[in-house]
Amino acid sequence: MTNGLESESRKLLGRLRDLMAEEAEGQERLDKITHLTADSMGTEVCSIYLFRDNDTLELCATQGLNAEAVHETRMKLGEGLVGRVARTGNTVNSADAPSEPGFRYMPETGEEIYSSFLGIPIQRLGEKLGVLVVQSKTAREFSEDEVYALEVVAMVLAEMAELGAFVGEGAALKARHTQAVLFRGGTGQEGSAMGHVWLHEPRVVVTNMVGDDPDTERARLRDAVDELRVSVDQMLAGAKITDNDQVQVLEAYRMFANSKGWMRRMEEDIGRGLSAEAAVEKEQSQARSRMMQVTDGYLRERLHDLDDLSNRLLRILTGQGRETGSEMPADPILIARNIGPGELLEYGNSLKGVVLEEGSVGSHAAIVARALAIPLVIHADRITNEALNGDQILVDGDQGVVHLRPDETVVAAFSDKMAMQAKAQERYASIRDVECVTADGQRINLMMNAGLMADLPSLESSGAEGVGLFRTELQFLVRNQMPKRTELASLYARVLDAAGDKRVIFRTLDIGSDKVLPYMKPQEEPNPALGWRAIRVALDRPGVMRMQLQALIRAAKGRPLTVMFPFIAQYEEFAAARAEMDKAIAREKRLGNPIPSKLEVGTMLETPSLAYASIRFFEEVEFLSIGGNDLKQFFFAADRENERVRRRYDTLNVSFLSFLEWIVMRCEATNTPLSFCGEDAGRPIEAICLAAMGIRTLSMRPASIGPVKSLLMRYSLQEIKQVIDQARASGEQSVRHAVMEYLRENGTSLSV
Repeated sequence: MTNGLESESRKLLGRLRDLMAEEAEGQERLDKITHLTADSMGTEVCSIYLFRDNDTLELCATQGLNAEAVHETRMKLGEGLVGRVARTGNTVNSADAPSEPGFRYMPETGEEIYSSFLGIPIQRLGEKLGVLVVQSKTAREFSEDEVYALEVVAMVLAEMAELGAFVGEGAALKARHTQAVLFRGGTGQEGSAMGHVWLHEPRVVVTNMVGDDPDTERARLRDAVDELRVSVDQMLAGAKITDNDQVQVLEAYRMFANSKGWMRRMEEDIGRGLSAEAAVEKEQSQARSRMMQVTDGYLRERLHDLDDLSNRLLRILTGQGRETGSEMPADPILIARNIGPGELLEYGNSLKGVVLEEGSVGSHAAIVARALAIPLVIHADRITNEALNGDQILVDGDQGVVHLRPDETVVAAFSDKMAMQAKAQERYASIRDVECVTADGQRINLMMNAGLMADLPSLESSGAEGVGLFRTELQFLVRNQMPKRTELASLYARVLDAAGDKRVIFRTLDIGSDKVLPYMKPQEEPNPALGWRAIRVALDRPGVMRMQLQALIRAAKGRPLTVMFPFIAQYEEFAAARAEMDKAIAREKRLGNPIPSKLEVGTMLETPSLAYASIRFFEEVEFLSIGGNDLKQFFFAADRENERVRRRYDTLNVSFLSFLEWIVMRCEATNTPLSFCGEDAGRPIEAICLAAMGIRTLSMRPASIGPVKSLLMRYSLQEIKQVIDQARASGEQSVRHAVMEYLRENGTSLSV
């Protein structure tokens, strides 16, 4: 680029900076920007369109179009050329705008006399804010340098909007980060929480957009990049990863940090007048915009790497580290794009809730959130852009809804809901130590799920009769290397100590699918939920299972031990896993170590195939636990990670209940103890139906035991079974409506 063009670009940026330093209201600033831009680019028209809501753009300032159209002209996302720029995030540069596909003529603007059109998206780090447009009577396509100049103006507009430069009397924009915002996401973990925002990655704000001396700015950038490269080298050296595929991924990360193209583009932007940090953010915004349009998973990950490196570089340049000086609030609700299990565990029980932009119902973060018994909402799109540390926030994990900076009426309604839940918990506390016996005398065992030592205090306070599922994989997921046998034995011993004389069912390592260990090679599979996971991994690579079984036996120290194998699909898998347990017992005997006084070995029933296993399997297995989450997704062929299908199929569907009834019948024929473990066991209406179908042990999160016990103790299972049978006989697809009607008629609130 010639020095003359660089000088012109810097002049425009300098004039923008001077304009921003003037005392002015928001609307006046927008008007001045359109005048300045049109003048600098030699066009008759410059217009600024901003989003009023997620789907509507409004003409908020113009030089050249009819002034009466300001705040009157509106269009939907994708409507006209302006709407096309907004929807796609791509530039439209046309010498003959009326001939372009999708062109829409707005008669109130007087734009019919203008042929050429250049529209640039106004966006910041992937967040779309509006569209900046210049138009001319002369039919011509704008040059590359003119496109760049308008991109810079759009970038400055986005940054100024973030800083509140357009707020004021009659302003086009309301103050950012001040309005109430509702986010509709997905449920990662049920529960409700009120608190204040704590950002996992505080936002970096660039206040200095313009660089007066390009040489100084380039030197700042090079120094910062050198520091970044050293920190990346140190991070990778300390990762202690030997798996070749993961090494390649990390080397790709290093390659980005050393990319000459990345560096060259940022230096060119500095030459055109941007400061070092503004050049980095411009590159980051473009990477974030590309990332949103890419469907290839590998490429998205690489663009995510570039985004992460840009964040690191901005923190070096601005001095805005993660430690911002803010104090974590007393009632923190963590906000993040995504978070690893180890990072989430570091926060521990201090958190009241978690909200993620990404994540899934089976992600590591969701598993840890369940273990910590804190509400989790996933897929809360753009919340990291909108939230600030200290903002009031309400999290409804039951509905997958988040209220950020809510108004008083919402706070009052939410407070009432939480007060009712607290009052109900007080009522449940009065029956905590009472056996769960239904109105027709059926004894139901209520167990709790756990996965961390932090869960164990709930064993007493919840009234659980034992641990129906202890997820041993959490100890593997939160580490960067395989735990040692002695460490596991010590942990399992502490779990048994804390449980006292109550039964703990340890499920052996359930990895694969959505639970990939950070130090094991991930398997590229078209459908990992149906792939190489859980017992399949253990039998193919038995070393880890043998180590874990030995740790469990040693942890028992002669006490009773109960072990359960996950994802058994056929008798042969159970027989092979049971043989490994027998070998481990024999080995401990030879070493002179104490063996359990009583050993029970069971499996989870998560695949329909196991329900039809030979009678020999049911005779040999010492107990079965229905893994409701997996069994339901395989029964209905509906991936529980897929939001489009996972809610379409009801647990109380007559075909699923009839299938469960078949499993109960097979277990009764061989006197095989049967339980149900999963989210549905903790939902009172589902729980009473499961019990009515003959399942006498339910395992759930600790907070669900009170509500489930309260409902079970008030009703006759025989009568509930009659309601279910009548609904089935009448051809109903689900028994839910019939059961809820029965409960309502008999005085039970539908909030159960």
